[in-house]
Amino acid sequence: MNTLVKKVCLTAAIIGVGASSVQPALADTRHPSMNDNKILNIAHRGGSGYAPEHTLPSYEMGEEMGGDYIELDLQMTKDGELIAMHDETLDRTTDGTGLVKDYTLKEIKELDAGSWFNDIYPEKAKSEYDGLKVQTLEEIIQHFGKDKHYYIETKSPEVYPGMEEKLLELLDEYNLTRQNGPSSKVIIQSFSEASLQKIHEMNEDIPLVQLIDYKTNATITNAQLDHYEEYAVGLGMSFKKIDEEYVDKVRAHDLMIHPYTVLEKEDMRRLIEWGVTGMFTNYPDRLQEVLKEMKRK
Repeated sequence: MNTLVKKVCLTAAIIGVGASSVQPALADTRHPSMNDNKILNIAHRGGSGYAPEHTLPSYEMGEEMGGDYIELDLQMTKDGELIAMHDETLDRTTDGTGLVKDYTLKEIKELDAGSWFNDIYPEKAKSEYDGLKVQTLEEIIQHFGKDKHYYIETKSPEVYPGMEEKLLELLDEYNLTRQNGPSSKVIIQSFSEASLQKIHEMNEDIPLVQLIDYKTNATITNAQLDHYEEYAVGLGMSFKKIDEEYVDKVRAHDLMIHPYTVLEKEDMRRLIEWGVTGMFTNYPDRLQEVLKEMKRK
């Protein structure tokens, strides 16, 4: 993408912030309808820089701070319930211990999912975080409603047979798999291509994002990008592993690119200038400020 074209696209993207009616600049009929002109502010595990991750206060804070999507990770309980939790184990974010898959939802609901945050971040501690409960995906949807946007990751799907079927069944029940103009209500991401391919076979209208775990600096071939285009609308990877050339290459294939997890304004500005279409952040308020600053320039 040459400099002039990039500047035009960047201007369009900044102008499009918060404007869901902006039409995609690059339309590809193979993909579900997505908005290429809007830089997505993805609240990573909610506003997790300020509140215990994957709890209602964190999700509420992420939304209040300008997050376009509520981002959540899925694990599955022993009795087949989808819960919002990043780790396969309970140890880090609750007062429990052991694997999620070895506990029923009732048992997990007895755990404290907030006090750990107060212990680790005393400067951000709040008494109301003590005793917070682990949330099911259904509870989150019921709390925020069908008009919100959800960015969902199938975590370790190989550990949880039937996770994809359970997820789509629940999304269908709440009419969240329907496309609503240029901004989809749900995006599903995963490091597991098998999981995404399975979802694509069940419902090819759901936008999918392939996560890639690069051990060194990111490189990608046209053949790989052609492959990803067959089932995904975008890619996600650590922002520390990519450069402007990588972003250009992904965008040239009309794929969205959503790096994670971006915490500092300087990094946010650089990624926007490179042409990313969104990013994950624990501080959606910071990204919102950067977008507004760049819009004014």
